[in-house]
Formats: sequence, structure tokens, C-alpha cells
Amino acid sequence: MKKVKAVIMAGGFGTRIQPLTHSIPKPMLPVVNVPMMENVLKQLVKVGIDEVVILLYYKPEIIKNHFKDGSDWGVKIHYVLPDADYGTAGAVGMAREYLDTTFMIVSGDLVTDFDFQKILHYHEKRESKLTITLTSVDNPLQFGVVIVNEEGKIEKFLEKPSWGEVFSDTINTGIYVIEPEILKYIPKGEPFDFAKDLFPLLMQEGIDLLGYTAHGYWRDVGNPESYREVHRDLFLEKVHFDIPGKVIEYPEGTLYLQGNSEIDKSVEIIDTVVIGNNVKIGKNSRLHNVTIGDNVTIGEECKLRNSILWHDITIGKKCVFDNAVICNDNIIEDMVTAKAGVILAEGCHVGKFVTFDQDVTVWPNKEIEPAAIVTNNVVWGTKYKNAIFQEGVIRGKANIEIDCEMSCRIAEAFASLLPEGSTIAIGRDFEDSSRMLKRSFDGGVLATGVNIEDLQVIPASVLRHYIQKNDNINAGAYFRKSIQDPTSVEILLYTSEGHRLNTETAKKVEKNYFKQDFRKVDYKEMGSLNDEASLHKNACANYLEKIKELIDHKIIRGSNFQVVIDLMYGITKEIFPRILSELQIENILLNAYYDRLKLENITHYIKESQHEVAKIVTALEFQLGVLIYPHGQRLTLISDDGEILDRVDALIAVLRLMDIDAATNGKKYRVFLPSWAPDMMDSDFKHLEIDRGKYLNFKREDFKQYDLIATVDGNFAFTEFAYHRDGIYATLKIMELLSRHNILLSQIEKEVKHFFYKRCKIPCPQHKKGKMMRKFIEYAHDKPHSTLDGVKIWENDTDWILMIPDQYTEDLNLFIQANNEEQGKKLHDSYANLIQEWLNE
Repeated sequence: MKKVKAVIMAGGFGTRIQPLTHSIPKPMLPVVNVPMMENVLKQLVKVGIDEVVILLYYKPEIIKNHFKDGSDWGVKIHYVLPDADYGTAGAVGMAREYLDTTFMIVSGDLVTDFDFQKILHYHEKRESKLTITLTSVDNPLQFGVVIVNEEGKIEKFLEKPSWGEVFSDTINTGIYVIEPEILKYIPKGEPFDFAKDLFPLLMQEGIDLLGYTAHGYWRDVGNPESYREVHRDLFLEKVHFDIPGKVIEYPEGTLYLQGNSEIDKSVEIIDTVVIGNNVKIGKNSRLHNVTIGDNVTIGEECKLRNSILWHDITIGKKCVFDNAVICNDNIIEDMVTAKAGVILAEGCHVGKFVTFDQDVTVWPNKEIEPAAIVTNNVVWGTKYKNAIFQEGVIRGKANIEIDCEMSCRIAEAFASLLPEGSTIAIGRDFEDSSRMLKRSFDGGVLATGVNIEDLQVIPASVLRHYIQKNDNINAGAYFRKSIQDPTSVEILLYTSEGHRLNTETAKKVEKNYFKQDFRKVDYKEMGSLNDEASLHKNACANYLEKIKELIDHKIIRGSNFQVVIDLMYGITKEIFPRILSELQIENILLNAYYDRLKLENITHYIKESQHEVAKIVTALEFQLGVLIYPHGQRLTLISDDGEILDRVDALIAVLRLMDIDAATNGKKYRVFLPSWAPDMMDSDFKHLEIDRGKYLNFKREDFKQYDLIATVDGNFAFTEFAYHRDGIYATLKIMELLSRHNILLSQIEKEVKHFFYKRCKIPCPQHKKGKMMRKFIEYAHDKPHSTLDGVKIWENDTDWILMIPDQYTEDLNLFIQANNEEQGKKLHDSYANLIQEWLNE
């Protein structure tokens, strides 16, 4: 075999594994007291590699000081420190002067027992230009998902997908073998990623990418739980790993002793225990599957199980730890208990009799007073999270998962992305928790040198309209109570165009948040806060004027249109009554006031409100009834004959109105719907061009292509007014269309071609979701199918099923369309049975 060099990627910030990486880079996290990256280096040496390039970025001096010139491991090390973040491939490109032969790329932050020799042999035998090492995992979300054909050529891949995008449980491990001529495709001095940029470019150039499926153990240590699991797997011997140290057998276990330590004869050693140098273990203590670093003292009668202790730690008497990670330089006094997991970052002092509740995370340099019962994380909520955004929203228990400190840090993380002197427009709903967290957010924004325009209590749609129409506003933020969980609060962050943050920007906010990489300005440069009442007044006035400009209210009045509207105790009570009054539309408004108790039980009041509105509409012979949900985005339509339109019928009704309007105007309207929206009725709309897909990362140009963007949940965005969902404008637009074309919803209902459409959930463990995606794709091989969002399979021209794994719960979302109920139920039962078979395999 010809000479092979290696590149070790060691530049990541380790944001998802904070606070373990607070002061050390992730590749240097100890696994059985040896840095992960050192184990990777040893595996490379085993296959004869003697020259290694290490790519640095975060805290490079720690890695350099440990490995020096590499002579202790029998290799020559070159260090490359890029001056900026150039992405994965861009960083490798910075080392091109050392890469004049075949080279193998490995991450420094993984644990694996793959046979590197077999990977290199496959690459050489196939005369490959670039070989990607693949493996199957239970949860593929954090990795690049890959499909290879029978010849080993890669056909499709997607980097870090959502569950809806996953098409296999076979993933890219980040271990590559590359020929040096590939480097010419990597531009110099600009960001360039392997999966996002290089691989598509090579495929476009006709260069085959080969996939080698490796067998064995592989784990990307990306978060605290995976760090714990690596040790569990080592203790359970799920991975072939040479644990260093002198082996001493005990009646119930094995001790790996890595130095001179004092272990009392009464100490119990159960299963696997690793102990470093200069460690003292007190009498009658019990260690069960534990690794302990250097300079650690553990008092008498302590019980430690499934735990990892780093260096320079003192633990008092009668302490109990299970599933703990205790970092460097911690002092823990007597009788401290953590029976269900704790992460104790470096430099903390824990007083006597402290009790930690389940999975508490304590960030660095904190002092826990004696006898404290720590039920919440000191910095983060009741459960450690890898990300703060869920579907573009920051959501958590008010004052528990999202407290004032966190709100302030989110503000600093977000505002630090903006230039100094920028302006953020901020609004909120009525809730006390929203007001509290908004005020903390204000402080964080101002500390970065960014200004605030505070619109105070205002509907989110009005705030977003204000942002979109004002060039001096660079971003926005909104605080509101969650409808799904009254104990939770939601923070929504907006761009300068009033859109929710796209995935890329949200990740930048998270990166700043976890790194605490905030801009701090001199006190003279701090931002200013403008909360004059005129801001709120002008925002509402501009919103109203735009509605007056676009909605033909004369047609509505001229047709004697009458409407019943239930505002459901929500935020639109601030402005919708005024709009209806100004437009002189005859109406009856219900529940146009704030009621906290009813909002907390809103799901109960929804059905009650629907029937109440339906009765009033039919009794008074009004043309329409509408329920505006509390946040002012979603709506429910009730026809003139009292029929409560379900979500599909409401969507079809609005599309029918758009089709009639387009025909009258002699043009076509473009509509965008989600991938799971029914399409049975599409052929009925001769003047609509309907696209389906995902608009999570839409840009302004994308929105501008469409006249209507809708969901199957009662959300409508008429882009002539705004690109975001707005229940107020949608209600007025529907009234205008009904009036202009002198048609009633009951007439449209009679024309609707009824069919079967259902959305349901099937329980599926998190670790089997990737397998389910793969099984669906395999099953769909000979049928028309799509992997645009989940896996969609057509049984015939009209009947289909779409499966999208739920992003946040242990479920599979099934969407089914069929010609009739009998066929729909048959389709549901068929696939439900298949899923159960696959789950049980």
C-alpha cells in the first residue's frame, strides 16, 4: 500500500456538549482518562500512518501542548490554524501543502473501533478518488444521511436532515479517504463544506463518490448524553477498546489502575473501574462502572455508579452519585446526593447535604449552598437540550426552562449577530411571564450596542408588518404564552423582513448562546430603548391603513355582509374591533377581552365557541362565522348554514375562492402548500398553480412568487399584504372574495368533492425512526414515491400515504389521502401493520 497521511479535524467549538467544553476543546474530553483524540491518533498509527495534520481552531494551545511534535506517538505532526471558520472542506484545503499523497480524514471527537486498514484497502482496490465511510445508526438527525447503489456509488445524501427529510439510517461518519487531486476543487480562503459544497460539486463533475460500509462501533460524541453512553458502552464491552492501566481483578469486577493511588481494602469494585494517578478512596466506598482521573480524593462510605470523574476533585463522606459527570477542580462536601444524573462543570463548590434532582446541569464556577435541593439547572432548564429552537420557536416552562438569565443570554446571542447601532422591534402578549422575560431580553440587547423599539402589547402580525415596512428595523422579537401548554412561554425571533429565522441563522444564535460569545460594548455605546406610546399607535395605524388600501371594504359593505367573529380572549382584541369599525363592516364580536383562566383551558372553549358562533350565524342569517385563535394567526370558518368547516374543507374553500377570483381577473394565481396537504382537488382549480414542499428556509424572493401560502391548519398568508400568517387579514380577504363574487360558503361546500384525508400518529422509539425511513424507501422502490419531506408513496393516481417522523416526540406522523373512507382505512391499516412488523424485526 502506498504512503498515506492523515488529517484530524479538531477545530469544533463543542457547543452542543457544553458545559463540558467550557475550557477544553471537545477532542480533548477524556475517555477512561485519555483524550478522545489521542485514541484516534493511536488507531491511525496502528495502520502505519506516520505523518498527521491536525486542524485547529478552538483553544488550539491545549491540543498543541498535549501532542507537541507527535514524537511520543511515533508520528510527525503538522498543525494548521485557519484564521477564520472556513467549513470542513475549506479547513482541509488550508493544509494542502502537506497533502501530496492519499490522505485519511478523521474527526478528533469520536470513539470507534472501525478497522481503518479495511477502509484504506477498499479505497485503493476500487481506485477511488474519494471514499466516504458509512455506518447505520439509530438516530441519524445529527449526521449526513446517505444512499449507495449496489456498486457502492453514492446516489444521494443530505447533511443533518430533519426527521421529515431522513431517507435512510445509513450515515456519513465523517471518515474520508481522499486523493490529493480532489483538493483543486476546494477554493482557497472561503467557507466550503464537504457535504454541502464539495460532494455535490464532484458529482456534478462526474467524479464517483464511493461509500464503504464499516462494521463495528462508532459514536460521534456530540452531547453530554452521548459522552456518558460512550463510557457505558466501554464498561459493557460493546466497543473494542484498550483501556490503559494495570489490571487488578476483584471478586465482582476489574480495576484498571493508571498510577500510584491509595485504595482502602474495604472498597468494593464492581464490573469495570478505571482509576488514575494520586487517587485516594476512603473506607467502605463502592465503585460500580466508574472512571476516575488524577488527583481525586473520595471520602468514606461513598457510592459511585455509572459516573465519570475528571481531575483534581475532592468528594466528602457518604456521597452518592449515579450517572454523573464531574469535571475538573470541583469540591463536593459530605453527604451530597445525585441519584439520577448530574453534570457538574468545572470549578464548583457544593456544600453539605445538597441533593440534585434528575439530570441537573450545573455550569462552571457555581457555589451550591449547604442543604440546597437543586431541582433545576443552574443555567438551563429541567432537562439538558442540544438546541434552543424548535421549529423556529424558543419554547419552555416560564421561569423554569426559560428564566430571566436565559432570556438575557438569548438576546445577547441574537443581537451580537447584528451590527452595533442596529434596531430591534419588540412586542409581547398580555402575560406577566412575557413581560418579565421581555424586560430581561431588553437588557441583553442593549448590552450589545443594539437599540430597541418597544411596541409593548401588540399582535405578532402587527409587529411583523411593522418590521417589514420599516427600513430602519433590522430584526424583531415577540414574547407570548404557548397555546399548547399554558405553563410555557414562546420567544419568536424575526429577520428584517418579519420572517422567522431560517435554520442557518438559528444555529448561529445557538452557537453564540452556548459559547457565550456575546459582544460587549463600552457603556457610552450601549443601545437605547424607545418605548413611547406613539410607536404602538403608529404601528397599528400603518397596519390599518395597509388593510384599507388592499381590502375592498366598499364591496363588503355594499353586499350587506354580516359576520360573527369570536376573538377567543386573544391578542387581536387590541386591534380587530377597531378595524371592523373603521371599515364599517356589520359584525358581532364575541370574547373580545382578555381572560387568563379561559386561555389556560382554550382547547375546551374551542368546541364551545364553534357551536355558539354557528348558532348565531344561522339564527341571524349572517353570511359567515370566524374563530380567530388567541395568537391571531389561525382561524376556523363557519358557513352561512352553520357548518363548521374542518381544516381540509376550509383550505379547499379558500382555494375555490381564489380560483373564482383568478378566472374573473383572467389570470392565474400561484399557491404554496405543505407537502402533506391533500391534492385530490387540484384538478378542479383551473386558474391556480399549486406547489407543495417546505418553506421553512424561504427567502423574500421565494415568498414573492406566490399569491397565497397556506397550511392545513387554518393558517393563510396572502402575500399581497404580508408573507406571514395573519388571521385578521385572512378573515377580511375571505369576506371580500365572498362579497365580490356573490357566493356563500354553503354553496362552495356543496361543490366540494369529498374524499378521505387523515393525519394520525403511530408510536415509534426515537432510535428506530431512521430504520423506519429506510424501510419505507425500500418498500416504495417499485412504486411512485418522493423523499422531499419524509417518504410519500402513491398507491395509484389519487391515493397516497406520507410518513414523516415527528421531530420532538417518539411518533411517526402519517398523512393519508384516498378516494373514499373505505380505501383510506384500508390504506391506514395496511401501513400500520407494516410499521409494526418493521418495529418488531
